[in-house]
Parts: sequence; structure tokens; C-alpha cells
Amino acid sequence: MDREILRLAVPALGALVAEPLFLLADSAMVGHLGATPLAALGIAGAVLQTVVGLMVFLAYGTTPAVARRLGSGDTRGAVAAGVDGVWLAAGLGILLATAGWALAPALVDAFGATPDVAAPASGYLALSMLGLPAMLLVYAANGLLRGLQDTRTPLYVAGVGFGANIMLNAVFIYGLRMGVEGSALGTVVAQWGMAVVYLLIVGRHARAAGAGLLPHHAGILQSAGAGGWLFLRTASLRAAMLLAVFVATGLGSVELAGFQVTMTIFGTLAFALDALAIAAQALVGRSLGASDREGVRAVLRRCLLWGVGSGAVLGILLAALSPVLGYVFTTDATVLAMLPVAVVLVALGTPLGGYVFVLDGVLIGAGDARYLALTGILNLAMFVPLAAAVAAWAPRDAAGLAWLTAAFALGYIGARALTLGLRAHGSRWMITGAAR
Repeated sequence: MDREILRLAVPALGALVAEPLFLLADSAMVGHLGATPLAALGIAGAVLQTVVGLMVFLAYGTTPAVARRLGSGDTRGAVAAGVDGVWLAAGLGILLATAGWALAPALVDAFGATPDVAAPASGYLALSMLGLPAMLLVYAANGLLRGLQDTRTPLYVAGVGFGANIMLNAVFIYGLRMGVEGSALGTVVAQWGMAVVYLLIVGRHARAAGAGLLPHHAGILQSAGAGGWLFLRTASLRAAMLLAVFVATGLGSVELAGFQVTMTIFGTLAFALDALAIAAQALVGRSLGASDREGVRAVLRRCLLWGVGSGAVLGILLAALSPVLGYVFTTDATVLAMLPVAVVLVALGTPLGGYVFVLDGVLIGAGDARYLALTGILNLAMFVPLAAAVAAWAPRDAAGLAWLTAAFALGYIGARALTLGLRAHGSRWMITGAAR
């Protein structure tokens, strides 16, 4: 079981880390332009991550659907489900990109940022919308490959895409002196390159399985319906993150810049630990498709052990690096002074995050999206008073940033640990068969 988990999780780690590495690269390059561009990236990045994050069901809904059919022996049906997911991603991507381009200034203004921050944030967000369809295509294609128990291919594509993103950003930001908007343009070009590669790979799988490339109306509707609960689940997650960014904006531009760095670090660790959740999704879906309940329990136990243990190791490393890690992102002395305590708080919550992300992956792999959606709303409700307390009483300095980080990384993630742990302890979520 450990070999199966690591066979999927280790390549998935590289592919998952590629997305936050895009943000890390943006934050590091933009951060050296000054605190104002970094604060602008914090607002625009929060909006963009929210839009893209809400669509993660294109991957998380496709993976268990494909894995269940694969476990039941229906390879053609498995690939066909993935192809329908790709068509759904294309349609949603075009609609959302069009709306996002038009609404970019209004979305940025909702955070109440000062004009010197709002202008570059709007420009970054509008340009980034051009890459949104590509990102959704990547999500859906990833879901298909993960369901087919292939996490190596996404690793290769993500690695090349990340390298291209770094080079393009350097050219546009510094070479052409486009500033924060150059960062957005470089990422868009890299995203579309990745999307084209994935479409070619999906076409190859479809031909090999005899699944065809045309969309199926019933399949697209089924993908959309299954993704509805996952959409609500993700919406609650993004609402909590947006609320935290809103509170950070109220603390001040320097505090917002510090929170952008802190959340970028948190996101990188989350994606790293989520590699185990991806392995759990694929293995749980396949085992349920094969009606193997004992296999599901084995996946749950071993993935939890790996998740908490990996979180502890990463937390120790992060705490050790906390005094110097800020220099990767900025040279602004006021921002640097705020970061060490906040980074240590993120490190303390990392083992808890490993527990949460694994259980989330197990229940997604089982198709238990309704429970995840409903408890996601409950978790958000538990976080709101914590965020409100920080906004009302926290000082506008490093202590305020620390309190906000603790409210999110320990309070909100702790609420998720409670609701997920209660569900995983039972067996009502273990429904077997080719379809839930």
C-alpha cells in the first residue's frame, strides 16, 4: 500500500507544487519591485485564485468518476468521462474569462485598496483572465490522468511549464519593464502552452480506448451535477481565504503585503501535502469501483500516517527558515520585520493541515461531496467570528498579522479537521460500484 501511495503521490507532488510555484515566482519577482506592487499582486492573486479554485471540481470531480470506472473494468467509459470533463472546462473557461475581464476593476475595488494599489491590481487581473480557459483545461485533463492512475505525465508538463513561466516573467517584468502586468502576461503564455500539451495527451488516450473526442450531452450534465456540491465546498474555502485577505487589507498595505507572502507559503505547503490527497482520491475511487472496502480503509490509514508525518517534517523546516525566508520575496524592511512570527504560526499548523488534506482527498475520492459542501459552510461560520475579532481588536503591526495568520492556519483549519475526522470515522461514505 505504501508503494502504491508513493507511486502516485511523489509525481503528484511535483505537479501540484507547480501552481503555487507560479505564485511564488510572481511574488518573488514582483516583490523586488516594492511593497505597493506586491500588495497589488496580493489582491489580484486572491481574486484569481478564487475563480480558478472554485473550478477545481473539474479535476476533483473527474478523478473519482474515472477511477471508479477503471476499477470496475470499463476503461472506455473511464476515458469518456474524462473527455466530457474537458469539454465542460472549455465552456466554463470561456464564460468566466469574458466576465472576469469586464469585472476586473470592480472586483479589485471591493477590497477597498488605495488607488496606487488598485490600478496595478486591476491590470494584473484583467490580463490573467486570458489564461483562465487554459487553467481549467489543465484541471480537467489532470483529473482524467489521475483517475487513470497516472501522475507522472502531469509532473513532466508542470515542470516544463514552470520553467517557461520563470523565463517569460523575467523577460516581461524586467526586460520589457512591464512591471506587475508583465508577470501576468508571462504566466498566461505558459498556461496556454501547458493546455495545448494536455489536449494532445487526452486525444491520444481517447483514440487508444476508442472513446472518441466529441462531447456527450449526458456525460457533461453528469459532470456538472457531480461538481455542484464540490463547487459549494470549494466556495466555502475560498470565502474563508477572501475574508482573511479583506481583514489584511484593513490592517494596512504593509500588513497586506506580509499576508500575501504568508499565504503564498501556506499555499505552497498545502499543495505539497495535497499530493497525498490526490493519491487517496485515485486509490479510493478505484477500490470503491472494485467493491474493495478493506482496500479503502487501508488507503485511509496509510495516507493519514504519511500526511501527518510529512506535515510535521515540513513544519520543522519552515520554522527553522522563518527568520530568513522573507528575503526570497521582498527587500522591503517593514514587510520583512512582520514575517517571522507569522511564518512560525503557519509551521505550527502544518501537521494539522496534513491531516485535513488527506481526509478531504479520501472523501472526494469516495464522491462524498454533499457532506463536504455542507460542513464547509459550517467551517466558514466558525471562522467568521475569529476574523471579525482580528479586524476589530488586532493592532496594525506584526502582531496583527500574527493574529490573522493564527485565526486562519489554526482556527479555520482546526474546524475542518473536526468535521472531516467525524465523517471519516464512520462508513456511510463508502458506497461501492462503478458509479456512486
